[in-house]
Amino acid sequence: MSKGMTGTARERAAREVVSVTGLVKRYGKTLALDHLDLHISRGEIFGLLGPNGCGKTTAINCMLQLLTYDRGSIELFGEPMAPGRYDLKARIGVVPQQVAVIDELTVRENVDAFCALYVADARRRRRLVDEALEFTGLVDHARERPRRLSGGLLRRLNIACGVAHRPELLFLDEPTVAVDPQSRSAILDGICRLRDAGATVVYTSHYMEEVEQICGRVMVMDAGRSVAEGTPDELKRLIDVGEKIVVELDPPSADLLARLRELGCVSRASYAGGELRVDCAPAPHALLDVLGVLDAAGAAPGRVWSEPPTLNDVFLELCGRELRD
Repeated sequence: MSKGMTGTARERAAREVVSVTGLVKRYGKTLALDHLDLHISRGEIFGLLGPNGCGKTTAINCMLQLLTYDRGSIELFGEPMAPGRYDLKARIGVVPQQVAVIDELTVRENVDAFCALYVADARRRRRLVDEALEFTGLVDHARERPRRLSGGLLRRLNIACGVAHRPELLFLDEPTVAVDPQSRSAILDGICRLRDAGATVVYTSHYMEEVEQICGRVMVMDAGRSVAEGTPDELKRLIDVGEKIVVELDPPSADLLARLRELGCVSRASYAGGELRVDCAPAPHALLDVLGVLDAAGAAPGRVWSEPPTLNDVFLELCGRELRD
């Protein structure tokens, strides 16, 4: 932290790692960022969500000073971010969506090369590389070249290169794309360990279950602006979507379906493939009400299960269900 910082700046730096205010970015006539505000506290995993083209990557590139912007302010660690602030950039790690490694180098040499961008001391760097390989489970693959690695191991190498210098702020752009469940689990566990060790993580993904699993707070972006922000549970309370009920059932009569649809808590009821599917609005006793109608009709259900609303429901409600170009 700079010795010249005021007491107020120090307090802000202790609380907020990222502070973006009124950020505006235009590409010609296209408004890519529309007065975006973004505040991320130290030691949290913050999910940044939105459809393709919503402005997520543009916002991150502006924060990293890889793009200029038209208006607004960006502070990292309580200090103004600028292209020449290499002291701040040294405290940041980036793991891009596209795997960015050097095929001619071994796994260990790759991690060492990226770490050397920030750490000049060879002895300290050797220790950091060892820790990064162990952290990502790549010790047994240290002498292999990237082309011999599976997709999941390549993703882990991508992460090792981004975290070897122990960044305080880490940007992760869809790090689990096209990896197997075991690698995905290992990556998510690793991100949580980074948080527990004190890092602040900005996480983008189209896998809503991942975001719900690891992110303490989430912002949903659309058309260059924030449309909602809060914890996953807070976001779910913003939408008019309740639980989804599925019942294994013999084909119901039209009268039974009509009676279900008359329930105040039911927004849709349909039957296909031996399953009755009931979508509900938020209501305290929706499942009991649905089962009550089935019981009154003499229906004999098999398995019954209920799913609460998810972040995927939030995303679709806030950003629309139609495909974007």
